[in-house]
Amino acid sequence: MEKPRLAVELALLLLLSTLWGASYSFIKIGVETIPPLSFIAARTALAGAVLYAVLRGRGLRLPADRATWRAFLLQACLNSAVPFTLIAWAETRLGAGLAVILNATTPIFAFLMAAATGRHPSGGARRGVGVACGLIGTGLVVGTQALSADAFATPSAVLAPLAILLATACYAGAALFGARFAGLDPMLPACGSLLCGTVLLAPLALVVDRPWTFTPSPASLAALVALALASTAAAFVLYFRLLRTLGPVGATAQAYLRVPIGVGISVAFLGEALAPTAWLGLVVVAIGVAAMTLPAPTGR
Repeated sequence: MEKPRLAVELALLLLLSTLWGASYSFIKIGVETIPPLSFIAARTALAGAVLYAVLRGRGLRLPADRATWRAFLLQACLNSAVPFTLIAWAETRLGAGLAVILNATTPIFAFLMAAATGRHPSGGARRGVGVACGLIGTGLVVGTQALSADAFATPSAVLAPLAILLATACYAGAALFGARFAGLDPMLPACGSLLCGTVLLAPLALVVDRPWTFTPSPASLAALVALALASTAAAFVLYFRLLRTLGPVGATAQAYLRVPIGVGISVAFLGEALAPTAWLGLVVVAIGVAAMTLPAPTGR
């Protein structure tokens, strides 16, 4: 790739990392006055509608067969409806910085799931070190809350990090399940699953939250729009472009950039402060994720 073009793609990679890193702060602001279920239902609806408009602009149509839509529905459970809601609920109880660190362990869960289903990934020793680092780093991040005396008085101090980890496991399952969409344009399962997520979440939000009874703040509404349009719809479009231009390995570099950017945004704009063990956990998790996802060196 020519240097000017490569510079553009790397700039887009940095933009994608910023959009996804900022999503945790958007969620933190949004759920201050919008219940998590309604907030995520609106997120999936707005993002799905935008992606649908982009697809139509590209002259693409969503599949019409039931089998594909059943797959989209399952993908929605794994990749949007369930994990988005879990993260939003968890961020009513913990900071955006902790959420972004814990959510960075997706490759570790993907490795464990692949091994459990007999898909033995290559690079066993190096990936084993990555799993160990990821688990240790996660323990350091969660430890200050889970091991404190207050944790036993307030169960949410333990449940909130566990909800993030469950969401992360859902993302890992979505990555494995999503391999079946390889024959489709990547934006089709992205849009289809978001629309399915909307169908799942909107009725629940209407019944559980009764959204006409609460008054969201302007800040929460702005965070919702930014999350749906920038950190979901636009981010997906950027990601699919980078898959074509930089390839899968290059595009996954956003995972390393997203964590420090996400933590930095939460510290700078939300005034959050991480415990020393959480900063150490961030470094250990980053090492683990790198060991899990970087390609193995090839021989001459």
